[in-house]
This record gives sequence, C-alpha cells and structure tokens, in this order.
Amino acid sequence: MSKKNVLGGGLSAILGDAPKVMQPAIHRPPLKTGAELEISKIKANPNQPRTRFDEDALQELANSIKHLGVIQPITVRQTAPEEYQIISGERRFRASQIAGVTTIPAYIREADDRSTLTMALVENVQREDLDAIEIATSYQRLIDECELTQEQLSERVGKTRSNITNFLRLLKLPPEIQFGIINKDVSMGHARALVSVDDAEQQMAMFAKIIEQDLSVRQVEDMLRDYKSNTKSEKSKSVVAQLSDTYKSMQNDLGQKFNTKIGFSVTAKGNGKITIPFANEGDLERILALFSKI
Repeated sequence: MSKKNVLGGGLSAILGDAPKVMQPAIHRPPLKTGAELEISKIKANPNQPRTRFDEDALQELANSIKHLGVIQPITVRQTAPEEYQIISGERRFRASQIAGVTTIPAYIREADDRSTLTMALVENVQREDLDAIEIATSYQRLIDECELTQEQLSERVGKTRSNITNFLRLLKLPPEIQFGIINKDVSMGHARALVSVDDAEQQMAMFAKIIEQDLSVRQVEDMLRDYKSNTKSEKSKSVVAQLSDTYKSMQNDLGQKFNTKIGFSVTAKGNGKITIPFANEGDLERILALFSKI
C-alpha cells in the first residue's frame, strides 16, 4: 500500500505542516463510464458546502473552457430520468454555464443523499482556496450530518486529528471574529491565539486591537502571554485577599518572628504555600539561624 499524498497542501500554511498520514481504502459507490451530459439537465447540490465563488476566477475558468473545454469531468448522481445532481465540480459547472457551452463531461456515480453529502464535503475541504471557517464548517457538518467520528473524519480527509481539532475550535469564536477570518482581516495564526482566551469579551478586545494596530501573530502571542501572566497574578492576589482572619494572624506572627514580609496563600481546596524572602546572603543566614531555634 502506498502513502497517499495529502490533498490541499495550501492548507498547511494555515495551521502549519500537518504530518502526512496513511490513507486507508475507502468504499466508493460504483462509478459509471464518463459521458457528455447536457448542462440543462444538471442541477446544483442544495447541500453544497461551498457557498462563495470568486467571480473573477470563474470568468478566467470560463475563458479557458471556451478554448480548451472542461479537462476534468465533474461528478454527478442521477436523481430522475434525464436529471442529474452535482456531487463535485460545481465551480467547473458554473464556469461552463458562463462559457455558454451546452454539454459537460461527467462521471455518473450511484449514491444516496448521505453519501452525496459526504463526498461533496470531503471534496470541498481538500481544495486549496478555502478560508479556515469554510473548512471548519465542513468538518463540523461531516461530524454532525454524516455521523463521522473525528478518527473517521481524519481518515477521510487525510489530516491528523489535532489538525481537525484546531479548525473545529474556530467555530467557538464570536461571530465577528469568524467573519474577520473569512474576510482575511486576521490570519489563522491570529485566530489560534484568540481561541486560547476563555473570555469572549477579552477575545473581542484583542481582535479589535489586532485590526486597529495591524499586529503580527508574534505580537499577539506576546500580548496573550502578558494577559495570561496578569490574569494569573490577579488570581493570586484575590487568593491572598480572601485569607481568613486565622490565616492572616498566622501570616503576621510569622512576619514578626522572621522580621520580614511573609508571603502566605491558600487555595479553595485548603492547600497553599508560605514564602520567606531574604535580601542578601547575610539575611538568609539570619533566617536559617532562626529556624534552628524553632
């Protein structure tokens, strides 16, 4: 068995290079001999996962079709006598309509509705020109509507589970940020940093700052580190501020005994730590000498 090339190499630029995985054999419905079908008898798939088509790119493809024809046949299924529905290749189909041709080469595949949706979604996510939200939405539809596990999805699209998880996490971002990804206001790198922030208001604040200051991914990562450090510090302060009178009394007693400001913190579970600072080597020796007298 040979290793199948992972399609959609351009997607690796979004989430980093995902390691290639072995693609298992997948059962496909029978494929009939290719044929020239009349475009008027072909309908678009209402479940088509791709909702946006670049008009300029469609026109360029249409111009190519006028001169060279459709090189790669589309794939359809027959839904009624002399009636077909697109499984994959809607872009070629639309460009052919613009080009004014009356027929298009097609493979006719026998497939039920779920198989059609699965094939359309898998074919869609393997394209190189999709934005990250389109990919994430297609992954989620494969899980929800086609009842695939993440492991099965990984096998179908030739991506690692961690790669798929990273995309799915984008759907948890506020809608404004998702639109920002679609419109290329922020990159996938920016989005991955924002996903790690739990608070939606803070995510939006950082998103606005990225747009306003045109921050790089590295700058956002630095900002995120500062935010998490400050959050941790604030949590630490709140723990100390919530010390009971008993613990405060212990803290004061220790401070007087060692003649220094004692750090004293306790968590909700009852565990904590005591910190005894020293100013220099001589001060350390003084504190150690006090320990020997205890």
